[in-house]
Amino acid sequence: MKEEQPYNNILAVASGKGGVGKTWFSITLAQLFARSGRRVLLFDGDIGLANVDVQLGLTPRKDLSSVIRGESKLADAITHYTTNFDIIAGRSGSINMASISLSRLTALKQELLELARGYDFVIIDLGAGIEQYVQFMASIASRCIVVVTDEPTSLTDAYAFIKLCTTKLHNPAVNVVVNQAASQKEGEKTFAALSTACQSFLKFSPPLLGIIRKDNKVRDAIRAQTPLIDFASHTTAATDVAAISIKLMTKVPA
Repeated sequence: MKEEQPYNNILAVASGKGGVGKTWFSITLAQLFARSGRRVLLFDGDIGLANVDVQLGLTPRKDLSSVIRGESKLADAITHYTTNFDIIAGRSGSINMASISLSRLTALKQELLELARGYDFVIIDLGAGIEQYVQFMASIASRCIVVVTDEPTSLTDAYAFIKLCTTKLHNPAVNVVVNQAASQKEGEKTFAALSTACQSFLKFSPPLLGIIRKDNKVRDAIRAQTPLIDFASHTTAATDVAAISIKLMTKVPA
């Protein structure tokens, strides 16, 4: 039987390492899509340390944990956030990822693929690391955006994630976003370091999708549990993510 391919409108956002702004980026990108008239679903795939709902100041009636336990369908866990912007929240620390069976993951995948038919974009905010569950969720996407910073551990873990993507039967297109860059030039240096490692050892270099400059308004918005686009729409980081969203909406080649 031919393996079913993921829909082109499903994006996964990965990091390898936690704490690089992956979830913040996912939320900001989703809101920019929604404001541009696209219907978007943000799926919090980080079961262990889920925080999409926290950053948005939401208390969902149902979340991903109830779906994995078989208590509800994935569609029942959708929370409408704003016009064109829906989320499916995770639940931090509620489930041991290693205990999720392959049959349950496969059923979850099928439900997500069905939901994707009703959206222009589905963004999967992956958990940090390279565990089997993270790899499985990444395989659903047609494109995986790896968020990195200039920290050595971020670059090392991002490389490990990219290496895994290149060895899978279905390889999502991999792009890189450099976050919290001191400047455009410094961001380019960070990307160059990752690109050189990939080219040397994998004979492949993922394209740079964009650079997001460091911006104190991001921290303030997260503390206020308010998306950056609502909190400070014309700030540096918001402008940088907007440029990335335009590339994705115009179907930038991988």
